[in-house]
Amino acid sequence: MITASHNKVSDNGIKVADPSGGMLTQDWEPFADAIANAATPEHLVQLIDEFVKKENIHFHGVRSAEILLGRDTRPSGESLLEAAKQGINSIVGALAIDMGILTTPQLHWMVRARNKGMKATEVDYYEQLSVSFRCLIDLIPNGQKIHEIEDKLVMDGANGIGGEKMEVLKKMLDCLPIEVRNSGKGGGILNEGVGADYVQKEKVVPQGFGFKDVGIRCASLDGDADRLVYFSVPSCDSNMIDLVDGDKILSLFALFIKEQLSVLSMDGNEKISDDYRARFGVIQTAYANGASTDYLKQLGLEIVFTPTGVKYLHEQAAQYDIGIYFEANGHGTILFSECFLSWLETRCNELSSKNQDTEQHKAALRLLAVSKLINQAVGDALSNLLLVEAILQHMGWSIHKWVELYQDLPSRQLKVKVADRTAVVTANAETMVVTPPGIQDAINVEIGNNIMRPGVLDMAYCLSGFLHILLMHLLGFM
Repeated sequence: MITASHNKVSDNGIKVADPSGGMLTQDWEPFADAIANAATPEHLVQLIDEFVKKENIHFHGVRSAEILLGRDTRPSGESLLEAAKQGINSIVGALAIDMGILTTPQLHWMVRARNKGMKATEVDYYEQLSVSFRCLIDLIPNGQKIHEIEDKLVMDGANGIGGEKMEVLKKMLDCLPIEVRNSGKGGGILNEGVGADYVQKEKVVPQGFGFKDVGIRCASLDGDADRLVYFSVPSCDSNMIDLVDGDKILSLFALFIKEQLSVLSMDGNEKISDDYRARFGVIQTAYANGASTDYLKQLGLEIVFTPTGVKYLHEQAAQYDIGIYFEANGHGTILFSECFLSWLETRCNELSSKNQDTEQHKAALRLLAVSKLINQAVGDALSNLLLVEAILQHMGWSIHKWVELYQDLPSRQLKVKVADRTAVVTANAETMVVTPPGIQDAINVEIGNNIMRPGVLDMAYCLSGFLHILLMHLLGFM
């Protein structure tokens, strides 16, 4: 995928999907770093030759390979994609297939679908999302309705590919009124004063939004549509927003799935015993606001922390029958194990043969629909947005009720350039400093001094990035 995601339009780069549709395997990252920084063409060829021998990769047409290529709307994407095609087609047995202008998650979805023997065109992607969404809407309990003022969703497309694709998708969603702004067709600049990254970090309205949107449910995608945040404009007097970040999206998804699993395990009002006990886990990094973690624990859910990075979150989520992960920036998804889905389909058929109108059967159908609506290859702003909308309608919630699910602990993130960021070594998923000695003790003192004071930072769930900043203060570098 030729994209630079949420970065400025003049930047560009690549994201590589492995055969599962997920991100590039961690084992290949050192090689990717090495070839990206090769000093000369000769050094590049040498690195590739050494890696081919090390991994025992057979060239000369021994095995065939199809490489799917996509790009976002950046002007530089066309020439870079052409260069990628030339490189791929120079290898005997390799075939580059240009899938056109796509969101990053669409390309990941296509790779996963093709390697599972499923239909994998862009039209198939839209069809699967729209059918699954309509299934969830059809299963909404009678009487559930969001207030009329919130019937419409207004989406900020970051002047990127996500806005264009939502314009296509919304034609298949007559049950969801969506207004798309910043679609890229009105002269706006990609990611400049718009998009999920801007909204989440600055906590202000993006361009094209303002006082006319007070009380309306709004969403924002990033440049390649793999991040999603929601927001509302609380008053006409300010450009500040009530932000619904990835933590609250995760909490909404977790609450809904827990509810469906609970219904599925009941027979009338009696809890039934079953040989299959689904393992349901929630995966976070220490960037997560502590209030979200406390809320999820109160739901009785299993919470696991990983180091920062989607690759760690995705890997850990795959250890569960149902694993949800999200970063605060709005990137995340839900994974369902093949074993659980096989059991769920069998259970759904059993319930259907008895009585199709039972709550248990409806819960099974909802979970199956979620597994098809969600993009299990990677975080996908379009599919996540549809799932959010379906759940809000199911619960009859306004965005204001969603905002009030829990109150975020006050926190602030800063980025500081330092000479050597490896000087700080952390443990316990980057929540504790191991070296230099004495730093963690100093942090503990600060937490102890502040924990009883109102307005305290959410320091109990700090990440190494925040610890690095504190370290610079402690060592007198700032």
